Amino acid sequence: MFQIGKTIVSEEILENDFVCNLNACKGACCVGGEYGAPLEDSETDKLLNIYDEVKPFLRPEGIAAIEEHGVFVKGEDGEWETPLVNNNECAYVIFSDDGIAKCGLEAAYEAGATKWKKPISCYLYPVRTREYSEFTAVNYHKWEICDPACSLGKELKVPIYKFVKDALIKKFGKAWYKELEEVAAEKTR
Repeated sequence: MFQIGKTIVSEEILENDFVCNLNACKGACCVGGEYGAPLEDSETDKLLNIYDEVKPFLRPEGIAAIEEHGVFVKGEDGEWETPLVNNNECAYVIFSDDGIAKCGLEAAYEAGATKWKKPISCYLYPVRTREYSEFTAVNYHKWEICDPACSLGKELKVPIYKFVKDALIKKFGKAWYKELEEVAAEKTR
């Protein structure tokens, strides 16, 4: 672990490789698991404000789950998250013709219907952050459904921190990311 500003960063994001391989996993991270995507407090307002613009991009099952439970829910851990369809996939998931799970929020963004791409937790994945009173923890979330992404990352030689560069910059800023790159360069000498 090392510190950058008010973050404590796991060296695993420097040491492990990762590139999403949707053809192999079919977007399983949006479908598997027991919880919805974690949401920051500020993202709950964004979801409320854009739901009408996003709704046309969603599946009927997702719309039904959202209209029954809300555009976001409080998880068992007391944190905000996206609702689920039948305790399975995220309510905002859509499927491509070849069965790959994709994000309906991102589809609305790409179509120009909204200015918000998706929750930062999804954008950062496989990096997870956790806010504490004095610092933010930045960790690698290893999940076996992402083994194909780890293999592809290793083949392409793309460390996690480079794969999620844009998301890390969005979350922590350019100066923070530049310092991360300096730490990575120092550790690989």
